[in-house]
Amino acid sequence: MSPDAVHPPSPARATAGFPWAGYLLGFALGGFFDGILLHQVLQWHHLLSAVESSAVQDIRVQILADGLFHAAMYVVAAVGLWLLWRSRRRFAEPGADRLLFANALIGFGVWHILDGVLSHWILGIHRIRMDSANPLLWDLLWFVVFGVAVAAAGWRLRRGGGGGSGGRAAPVILTPVVLTLVVLIAGPVAALPPPGVTTVMVLFKPDTTALDVFAAVAAVDGRTVWQDPSGQLWAIDLGEAGSPTALYRHGALLVSNTLLPTGCLDWFRT
Repeated sequence: MSPDAVHPPSPARATAGFPWAGYLLGFALGGFFDGILLHQVLQWHHLLSAVESSAVQDIRVQILADGLFHAAMYVVAAVGLWLLWRSRRRFAEPGADRLLFANALIGFGVWHILDGVLSHWILGIHRIRMDSANPLLWDLLWFVVFGVAVAAAGWRLRRGGGGGSGGRAAPVILTPVVLTLVVLIAGPVAALPPPGVTTVMVLFKPDTTALDVFAAVAAVDGRTVWQDPSGQLWAIDLGEAGSPTALYRHGALLVSNTLLPTGCLDWFRT
């Protein structure tokens, strides 16, 4: 018999994580917002764009760093969703929707404040707009608008007090559901490759030889870019018209647009 069956958690313990659910989900959304808008859509920087080492400037390393960053945001979002589910009794309380939304805004703003202070100015691993003649201007703009202003708006909403909004049941349920859906959608979207990237990582079956790989690449009109020492993990440029799914007919176990999932599978396989 589980300990919880003998000593079930008190309502206070079960709902204590509700504020942190909002903070963590907002924080994760801040990271996903950065990844979607700045890494993928605008392509202003990668996580390690300002690191001058020639090894780090390799686009494969840049994509790997972005993938690890997204993985970290997945972990934060997963913890936030778990806390939200664990504290679901709070949904029925007046003002719960207000508190959750306010804390999510604070978390979103804190992400951008930390990113600005740590990534831009202390570590210097990237700037908001790497190609700008005045990168500090863009750093400050992002810091103030998406960091300080959003966190301050959340703090003011939280401190504004007042009970729940009129028609209590719908808003209290609606806010957690909407926040959960936004996080679940934003995560996969943030991990999509930048537009125009035609290189994919391909993990082939263990018995696939180099000749088999070259035949597969020729079949999809691609070219090999890189391989790991095992000979099973390859980077293949498919060109503009190439079809990644066609590689599955030629011995591929997994075709991915980032190094992260294929690298992890290759590590576990070995």
